[in-house]
Amino acid sequence: MTENGLVSRGGDILIYRTENGQTKLQVRLEGETLWLSQRLMAELFQVSVKTVNGHLKNVYDEGELEPGATIRKFRIVQTEGTRQVTREVDHYNLDMIISVGYRIKSHIATHFRQWATQRLREYMQNTIKEKYAVLYRP
Repeated sequence: MTENGLVSRGGDILIYRTENGQTKLQVRLEGETLWLSQRLMAELFQVSVKTVNGHLKNVYDEGELEPGATIRKFRIVQTEGTRQVTREVDHYNLDMIISVGYRIKSHIATHFRQWATQRLREYMQNTIKEKYAVLYRP
């Protein structure tokens, strides 16, 4: 596992582990963002799908994010009874995952917010250092 909690698995899928290692998710990477279904968001934040769905609805109702920019359908294969069925399932991008994560009140959601904030801080610090190095190169 890397220090940021993500483990690379072949380029398209990353595995996210919480600080205590109890929650582990396969995260789909595509189009320079990551995608989670409602079920996986619920698993990540250790809340019900109904709770996630309520927060998704509020994000859209308040105009914080637009559905067309944050939802993508992915085909997944799931077992239903004894047969394998392919379904198209809505997945939500990182913007939405972060937005939902900031609305949920739980220990795991707090850890996720700290993790996301640290990643953003590292990105900003690296960007500033790179720009400074280019501008003030001797």
